[in-house]
Amino acid sequence: MTFRDDSKLDPSQVQDARGGGYAGPIVVGGGGIGLLILIASLLLGVDPFAGNDPAAGPLEGAPSIQECRTGADANRRDDCRIVGFVDSIQKYWTDEFGRRGDTYLPATTVIYTGSVAAGCGIASGAAGPFYCPMDGKVYLDLSFFDDLRTRFGARGGPFAEAYVVAHEYGHHVQDLLGLLERGGGQRGPRSGSVRVELQADCLAGVWARHAADTGYLQPASDAEIAQALDAAAAVGDDRIQRETSGRVAPEQWTHGSSAQRQQWFRTGYQTGELDRCDTSSL
Repeated sequence: MTFRDDSKLDPSQVQDARGGGYAGPIVVGGGGIGLLILIASLLLGVDPFAGNDPAAGPLEGAPSIQECRTGADANRRDDCRIVGFVDSIQKYWTDEFGRRGDTYLPATTVIYTGSVAAGCGIASGAAGPFYCPMDGKVYLDLSFFDDLRTRFGARGGPFAEAYVVAHEYGHHVQDLLGLLERGGGQRGPRSGSVRVELQADCLAGVWARHAADTGYLQPASDAEIAQALDAAAAVGDDRIQRETSGRVAPEQWTHGSSAQRQQWFRTGYQTGELDRCDTSSL
């Protein structure tokens, strides 16, 4: 997805923890793609603790996130692209909450490598991106986008990345609206967990519909929306179960099928309305 070259980015909404490392058990909370990816990583034989070095420090001479100042930077650098997506997503939800007479509280995105200390515990990048309601932050190891293509079969692309970030911010929106706790750790195709995850997909679609209105991005093309839908399908419970174990077990679902994830993202994108993201009737 193309950023407007002259749009002004605010890198303060993203915390750069790359180069740090923490040893300890993985704890992922708050819903999101994380738990599903962690399970799939273990089944695929990926060590979720690989690369953890508790003595690791900041990377000297690495590009700084503070250099991400314009849309042109976002078009040129992967980390700046995340800054741009975060800025756009939070601009939309700030405006939407205000339109409803409410106040949106921004959430910081923490980008890291290897592992990171979150309010929900120590998390490994192999667990995938996640939202932690304990500290109200989104956590993302940028290498996940490579895994999305190489391990989970997604085509990738900038708007696939946008979908992932917007999904996690969907959980933050749910948290602010008192909807996140309905997940409850249940499993099954009609479980509270699946309802929460599909609603976050829908909220990601709502932002995508209005992304260009935030001033950061050019209007999304059909091909770019297809990137998001492809990414949503790649992290469907049925697809990951089929690829890792050769069978589909709906009673173990926590996020919904590939078709459901695409359906709810598409619902959000086509309507552009938060109120249309009611998944309670599943």
